[in-house]
This record gives sequence, C-alpha cells and structure tokens, in this order.
Amino acid sequence: MTTTSETTDYPMLQVTNRAEEILKESGVLTNGYLTALADGSMTKEMFRLSQEQFFFAVTFFPRPMSALVGRLPDPMQRLDILKNVVEEHGEFAESKFHQTTFVKFLTSLGSEVESLGNKSALWPEVRAFNTVLAGSCVLSELEVGIACMGIIELAFASISASIGASVVRRQWVERDNLTHYSVHAELDERHADEFFRVIEPSWDNPDRQHYIDQGLNLGAYIFKQLYESLYATAQIRLATVENQNDKDPNESDLFDAEDSETPD
Repeated sequence: MTTTSETTDYPMLQVTNRAEEILKESGVLTNGYLTALADGSMTKEMFRLSQEQFFFAVTFFPRPMSALVGRLPDPMQRLDILKNVVEEHGEFAESKFHQTTFVKFLTSLGSEVESLGNKSALWPEVRAFNTVLAGSCVLSELEVGIACMGIIELAFASISASIGASVVRRQWVERDNLTHYSVHAELDERHADEFFRVIEPSWDNPDRQHYIDQGLNLGAYIFKQLYESLYATAQIRLATVENQNDKDPNESDLFDAEDSETPD
C-alpha cells in the first residue's frame, strides 16, 4: 500500500501526522473485530452477519460527505470533497458505485442481498455511527466534520487491506471478489489527504486547531466502536439463535400444561 506522501508531490500534512498518531493511540487499526477475524476466533457466520450491517454504513457514508460540500464557501475546497463523493458513486457508473461493489462482496459470502433493502434490519450500532457522522458534518464546526470523515477514510485504507487479507487467507472469498475492499485499500489514503488539505490551513490557528483534533479523535472513536459493537452483537445474536435451535420443542408445552393444572 502506498502512503499519502508517495501518492502526491506535497510534504506530509500536519493534520495527517496528527491523524496517524491518533490512529495508533486509539487502537482502531487493531480493534477486536480485526483481531478476531485474523486469529480465527470470528466465524464466517459472524463475519457475514456483521458485514451485512456494515452495508448500511457504506450506503450512508456519502450523504454526510455531500453535506460538507454544501457548507464550504470556497469552490476549490468544495471540489476536493466533491471528487470523493463522485468516486463513492463510481464516477457516475452504477456498476462501480461503492454500494454496488459491496453488494457483490456480500453475495460472494453467501448473503441474501435482497433482504438488505429492509431498513428495519438496521442495528442500533450502525444507526449510532451514521447519526454521529450526520451530526458532525451538518451541525458541528466544519473542521470537526471534515477531520472526522478524513480519519475514517485513512483508517479504512488499512482496515480494508487487513479484512481482504484475512478473508482470502481463510478461504471465505476469492481474491477476485474483493472488489470493494481492494478499491478502498488503494483509494482511501488519497481521499483522506483531500479532506485534510481543506483544513490544513487551520492547523496553525489556535482558535481552530482544537476543532480538528476533536474531529480526528471522534472519527477514530466511533469507527472503533462500530467494529467492536458489530462483533459483540453478532456473537450475541448467533448464540441466541443457536440456543433456540437447541431448545426442546416440547419444553414450552410442558410448562404451559403445568401452569394450567388446577390444584386439588
């Protein structure tokens, strides 16, 4: 994977340096989800179930990004983020929409993708993540929203590479079916750089720098929380299903019969 400094002729941004420090401090790149996937403790069914929920984060992500475009007064800065929005939409090719490539990935895992249109299936963990993104991009200071989105892009470049390597090694997905994660492993460091360049001039302004730092920390925090909560909930839900399947089908009838008996 190439780094941001290798993909441009610009020196490393101060915001990027701080973002990379926060990624290390927060542990988002070594979160429990990725660790369990790599060491074999996460089952394929857990992974599939959690990734079906991650789909709702994938489809929502361009929307707060688009909100930032409308809030930026400088047209050149708007273009930097607008390029990200366009790439999220496959540069106007529906077959390359990131939503579309993720559906293909889920299909390769054996998901019933038709059920993904059911918004009632959305877990609160994903809604919380999406709501924080919307709030930071629409209601918070611009630096907070831009920094939050940027560090998530930066983190997802590494996370995509890690997930891709794990699922191929565990023979759950063929490398040719990694389209979504392969694309993000290559693109998202540049996407992060485009976000960070918009707020780099504010880094040396003491009145604005703390907003950037807050946004970076927020993005790292909610992204780590998303992955770890998805893993925890997937375990609970699958364990509940297994317990129900193992239950004696006549057990409830026995209790009902005992309750209905009238004592002498």
